[in-house]
Amino acid sequence: MSISRSEKAITYTILTLFALFAITPLLGVLLSSVTPSAVNDGSFSIPETIDLANYPDAWNRGRFGTYMTSSVLVTAGVVVLTTVLGVLAGFAFARMRFPGSGVLFYVLLAGLMLPAEAFVIPLYFNLRSVGMLDSYPSLILPQTAQSLAFAIFWSRNHFRQFPGEIIEAARLDGARDLRVLWQVIVPSSVASIATMALLVTMWTWNEFLLPLVLITSEDRRTAPLGLAFFQGEHQTDYSLLSTAGVIVALPIVVLFLALQKRFISGMLGGISSR
Repeated sequence: MSISRSEKAITYTILTLFALFAITPLLGVLLSSVTPSAVNDGSFSIPETIDLANYPDAWNRGRFGTYMTSSVLVTAGVVVLTTVLGVLAGFAFARMRFPGSGVLFYVLLAGLMLPAEAFVIPLYFNLRSVGMLDSYPSLILPQTAQSLAFAIFWSRNHFRQFPGEIIEAARLDGARDLRVLWQVIVPSSVASIATMALLVTMWTWNEFLLPLVLITSEDRRTAPLGLAFFQGEHQTDYSLLSTAGVIVALPIVVLFLALQKRFISGMLGGISSR
């Protein structure tokens, strides 16, 4: 079915308007981050002079080196654990038969509908009772559990679409289940797994509630939590606030741009050769 020129024009016009609606606030924050603090009144304007000194100033005054290190450690731990466990469980639910698999899968899916606000208070008391408050494991383990339902759901759907003939051929050659998974399925599913890992990375990096409740030491604050405290200390310094926001968001933006092709391929559900 061919699309007429008028339909294309309307489609591109609507998409352009939505893109401008999304990009304009981001552009305003970026321009504000390079505006000298003395002339920044918080309005959207193009600065007459560029002040890049805002970045080292915000970095040092906000201790973002420490906060970013904490976020990297927590995010890396959550992504690695979630990816490995999600791939293993997804393969089991997709290609193995065991008693209660259907019921157990839907019980796990209930985790997708459970917001953090519903369990953060019981979680706080449970972690306090075992002496795990104010530590990296207190952030890594709950966020892994929080993301695992999505990872299992994502992996299961993708592995069910994997050609069964290839799996059967590998098994006929003597490959056991783990070897089939790691040497046959995973190498051909890199795009899908990378997309899942990228989504979990964004969610974990931006998590605010759990660090706010579970972390008390300044040295273990994550970047979003550190940004909130920084905002409370510099409420009227719009240049520093914008700069801090750019610093916190930049790693995820760079990561998304670097993995953009794999992200799109994974969203489309394709099986790659790499």
